[in-house]
Amino acid sequence: MIKSARRAVHVLGSDASMEEIAAAAGTSKSVFYRYFGDKAGLQQAVGEVVLSQMQRRIQEAAQNADTPREGLLAMVSAYLQMADTSPNVYTFVTRYGSGDPEVSSGAVSGALGHFFDAVADMIATPMRSHLGDGKQAVIGYWPKAAIGLVRNAGEQWLSTPDSPAKPGQEAMARQITAWLCVGIAPELSPSARG
Repeated sequence: MIKSARRAVHVLGSDASMEEIAAAAGTSKSVFYRYFGDKAGLQQAVGEVVLSQMQRRIQEAAQNADTPREGLLAMVSAYLQMADTSPNVYTFVTRYGSGDPEVSSGAVSGALGHFFDAVADMIATPMRSHLGDGKQAVIGYWPKAAIGLVRNAGEQWLSTPDSPAKPGQEAMARQITAWLCVGIAPELSPSARG
């Protein structure tokens, strides 16, 4: 049922109703309510599966990197690629509240919170070995801040209509990684760097 719901959301959009999702899955809305309780329960179940897959893919990408920067680039690329594979499903499982009466606020916060905590730990682990002792402030705060930058930039990128000005997935991943590693200083004019 989760696979069917995921396919339905992929096609119908993240705002699809339980009735639309059930119809696309070839069953009744009551069957979905029996298994998932409500739309928030369905979001939670789909979110656990999707976010687990994203987490595995991001971890695999990071493990194959030779340097911390390559690891960040691989993780950002994997995140953008998976989100871009189905923006409708990504939005369905990551939104906290949609104004939809069928969805309670924070429906997937548990699975989503676990996902971002796991990714933060993936980032912090190599930082500990490269930065050494005495850098707890950086190791404690920077991974979560990095996730915020990646998530917000990635979601804005996903929602930006295709145009010649919109960077491709690889270019966006490289840009986000550069922001994470060196900030925007290279973009500033010499007088603004002051």
